[in-house]
Amino acid sequence: MADPDIDDIERRMNGALEMLKKEFGGLRTGRASASLLEPIVVEAYGSPTPLNQVANINVPEPRMLTVQVWDKTMVQSVEKAIRNSGLGLNPATDGQLIRLPIPELNEERRQELSKIAGKYAEEGRISVRNVRRHGMDELKRMEKDGDISQDEHHMWGDEIQKLTDGTITKIDEALVAKETDIMKV
Repeated sequence: MADPDIDDIERRMNGALEMLKKEFGGLRTGRASASLLEPIVVEAYGSPTPLNQVANINVPEPRMLTVQVWDKTMVQSVEKAIRNSGLGLNPATDGQLIRLPIPELNEERRQELSKIAGKYAEEGRISVRNVRRHGMDELKRMEKDGDISQDEHHMWGDEIQKLTDGTITKIDEALVAKETDIMKV
C-alpha cells in the first residue's frame, strides 16, 4: 500500500505562500525596500537581465534607494527600465549611481495598493486550492486503483484539508499585515 505524498502537497502550498510574500515585498508602502526593484528587468548586452545582476541595490535612508550600476554603458538602460517599471519612481543619475527617492503615498494610492494586495492574496488562495484539488484527485485515483482503502482516503483527505485551511489562514494573516503596513500614515 502506498501513501499519498503529503510532504509534496505541503511544499507546494508553502510555495504559494512564499510567492505571495515575494509579491507583497514588491508592493510599495512608502518605505524604501530593495525588493521593490526585484521585478525590474534591464535590456543588457542584447538580452533581458534582472536588475540585481547588473547593479547593487542599497537602502541608504528609509525613503531612498540607490542603484550602483557596474558597467558604465548600462546606466541608461537601467534608468530607462526603472522609469518604465510602473513603480512611479523618478531616477536621478550621478555617474554610475542612480538615486531613487521614494515619494509619500497618498490615500487613494494606499487604497489602490490594498486592492492589489487583496488580488495577490486571492491568487495565492486559488493556488492553494488547486494543490488541494490535485491531492484529492490523486486520493480518488489511489482508492480506485486499490492502493488505499476508503477509510484511508477520508483520513488523508482530512489531512490535506487541514494543510489547506492552515495555509489559507497564513495567507489571510499576511494580507492583514500587508494592508496594515500600506495604510499606516
